[in-house]
Amino acid sequence: MSASIDESLIRDVVSEVLSRLGGGGNGANGSPAPAARPQVRAGGADGIFQDVGEAVAAAKAAQQKLAAATLKTRAEVIECIRKICIEQAEELARFELDETGIGRLDHKIEKLLVIGRSIPGMEMLTTEAVSGDNGLTVTEHAPYGVLGVITPVTHSIPTLACNAIMMIAAGNTIVVNAHPSGVRSAVLATQRFTRAIREKTGLDNLVCLIEKPTLESANAIFAHPDVKVLCVTGGPGVASAAMASNKKAIVAGPGNPPVVVDETADLEKAA
Repeated sequence: MSASIDESLIRDVVSEVLSRLGGGGNGANGSPAPAARPQVRAGGADGIFQDVGEAVAAAKAAQQKLAAATLKTRAEVIECIRKICIEQAEELARFELDETGIGRLDHKIEKLLVIGRSIPGMEMLTTEAVSGDNGLTVTEHAPYGVLGVITPVTHSIPTLACNAIMMIAAGNTIVVNAHPSGVRSAVLATQRFTRAIREKTGLDNLVCLIEKPTLESANAIFAHPDVKVLCVTGGPGVASAAMASNKKAIVAGPGNPPVVVDETADLEKAA
């Protein structure tokens, strides 16, 4: 085969591949093209980012689209997360337990099921109206915008899912710095949430996660001017840093104080 034929063949193959990746309808033979692979969007793919600035920029753009979407669309987003938590509870729980070595499988499964079935979402967004001699006051709940989230190693996926449901319900998007020892679990959950949400609603980057979280990336989230609120679940160090950020901060931690087990203890009960 000549060099010119080789080059022509290569061009045709590349053109076909690019056409299919772009999701552009049919393949070369008229048959339906395979589903497009996840594409990198605003510096990340399927909600996973290397850089805090790119993650926040993507979350900010996504929040504007979320705010413009209907409440029905927002409810569909939340349902995607709930469905994954319920239908994939055992798989996700086992993955997290294998990664962190913390907790019990049955407990981790139950947490995901409870989140999927019971964590409040948009039902909390009730309009309040008060009328009287001085007129009418109507209170509508409005989003803050982009929220910075820190998740713990003890409940990596449950905390991420719980935060995502409630925060997206209120019209916010989130940028997440997971605990490094539970980040693979957070990556897996974020990818699955993002793909399901995109397929159902077309919205993307509602949950943006830093793939290689560090103290520096946490501080970058705390300091970023486009991050309006911080929600932190973690130890004393990260909790103190969030409280010192001069932003509105909702902080839980530390939740696992040290315990002394002496020679008088029943070891089975103590464990």
